[in-house]
Order: sequence, then structure tokens, then C-alpha cells
Amino acid sequence: MAAAAAAQQQQKMAEQEEAEMQHGPVPIEQLQASGIAALDVKKLKDAGLCTVESVAYTPRKDLLQIKGISEAKVDKIIEAAGSLGVYKCQPAPRQRLEIIQITSGSRELDSILEGGIETGSITEIYGEFRSGKTQLCHTLCVTCQLPLDQGGGEGKALYIDAEGTFRPQRLLQIADRFGLNGADVLENVAYARAYNTDHQSRLLLEAASMMVEARFALMIVDSATALYRTDFSGRGELSARQMHLAKFLRSLQKLADEFGVAVVITNQVVAQVDGSAMFAGPQIKPIGGNIMAHASTTRLALRKGRGEERICKVISSPCLAEAEARFQISPEGVTDVKD
Repeated sequence: MAAAAAAQQQQKMAEQEEAEMQHGPVPIEQLQASGIAALDVKKLKDAGLCTVESVAYTPRKDLLQIKGISEAKVDKIIEAAGSLGVYKCQPAPRQRLEIIQITSGSRELDSILEGGIETGSITEIYGEFRSGKTQLCHTLCVTCQLPLDQGGGEGKALYIDAEGTFRPQRLLQIADRFGLNGADVLENVAYARAYNTDHQSRLLLEAASMMVEARFALMIVDSATALYRTDFSGRGELSARQMHLAKFLRSLQKLADEFGVAVVITNQVVAQVDGSAMFAGPQIKPIGGNIMAHASTTRLALRKGRGEERICKVISSPCLAEAEARFQISPEGVTDVKD
């Protein structure tokens, strides 16, 4: 009897752990069950905190800046979030099981990425104009809607456009390639145009509220740095620019952690000539400095090849080896090179 009871208890714990592993973000309203007043929950939601995880990821000093939330209430809110298990550690293998890869549309490119673009982290794509950054983003907006067994993420996409290069008709062309209904594909892509860096940051608050309501697999910011080059000018504003950029990138990482989405940002480059490269021509360098380099989990450099051929190189990643892959841009999006 004791052995049977122990086995039953062990099975129950295993089922509970499995349910926790599949559980998504906890809605902020769950804090009411832990003694937080509905009015205080509304104040948190108005401040852009739509899940219990977002409370856990927000520094205490930032919570204190929310109007109407006292220091005692902040401590109570943090304690309530802890009671819901958001601070609990879990085995590393289980954490990796929650990560999926979204196909890029090219088998060779997927090969060096070990399956595709990783969810739960930031992937930076940089390169010169016409190197394929925006076309890759358009392709990912479609492939993220595919079933998991086809390399998709079974979720919607959110596209923040800072350069005005988003084109819905490209999604229709790419959708035909994968046998998806064009109208459904467009319906599953939320689009917003960013007009300045402050607006770009505020859009992340709206993104969080949308991700609570529906399953999103991908978030794209194209380009994450374009507006910073115009809103901040000269060395006198360099420090302010980098601080603003760092906060924006940290907010992106919070969304990736909170909702398990794949965050893809494109970055512009600048030509730099130094003494060692005087005879080799200008060197292409991504802008954003160390702030951008440290915030990106995976950095991919794109460059032009012959004709419609493009080359992608893995610059840095915690799990990918440095490698190069060729791909092609066609009316169907990113595809393998046709020799």
C-alpha cells in the first residue's frame, strides 16, 4: 500500500511538473489571489506590466515609480509574484526544451543556425543596404506561422518598422510558397511604424499587452538603430543615446523571456577605415557599439554575393560555431541558392 501510494504521489508530481513546463506567462490578474488589490493590479497593467513575469523582471526602483504604488505595496507585490513561482529555478535541460527554432526558408542557412532562429533570445542581423535583412524578416513573418513539424512556431508575428520598408504584398508571395492562405497570414502579422526612439520604446508596452491575449512566436524590429542615428547627434549625445538604446534592448529581452518569442532586430552598419586596412578598403562595422554587441544573443552578418546570392556569417553565439552559408532572395522570399 505504501509503495503504491508513493508511486501515485510521484506520478502526480511528474504531471504537475509537466504542466508547469507547458504553462505560459501568468496574467497579472493572478496577483489578486495572493492578496493584491484590483486597483493596484490595474495600476501595474497601466504601467505596461501585463504578466506576473513582467513584475519579476522589473527592478524594484522602477516599481516604486508607478504612481499610487507605495513602498509597502511594492514589497507585497514582489512577495506575491514569488508565491506564484516566477522566481523558481528549474533544471537547465528543461529550460532548453522550451526553445524552438523558426526556419529561415533556406536549408543551408538553417544548417549553420542548427534549425533556425531561436526563440527566447535576441538575434541581430546586420549588413549593408540590399544585403537581405528586410527580406529575411519578411520570410520569418510567414514561417513563424507554420506548424512546429515544418520548422514554424505556430504563432503570430509583430513587426515594428522604423524605416518604412515593410510590404504586405511580399508576405502574400511568400505565403503561396508554403501553401498558406494569404489573408490569414496578413491577419496574423501585427504591424506598427515607429517614428522616433521614444515612440519605438512605447510600442513595446503595446506589444506586451497583445502578447498576453494571443500566442506570438516572433517579434521583429527593422531597424532597431535607424532612429537613434537621427534622434541623437554628435559626441555630446553619445552617452544619452547608448543609455536609451540599452534600455530598449533590455525591454526586448524581457519580452523574449516573458513570452518565449524570437526577437529579431536588424542593424545598420558604418564604413570604417583604419591604418591596418588602408589598402584593403573600408571595413564594415555594425553601429551600437558594445551595448548592441552584449545585448544580442546571436549576431549574424549579411553581405552581398553574386547576383541574387547572399552570404550569412555567424559572428557570435553561445551555441553556434562560426560558419557561413549561402542563400538567395527570390519572389518567394529567402531560399537556397540555385546553382
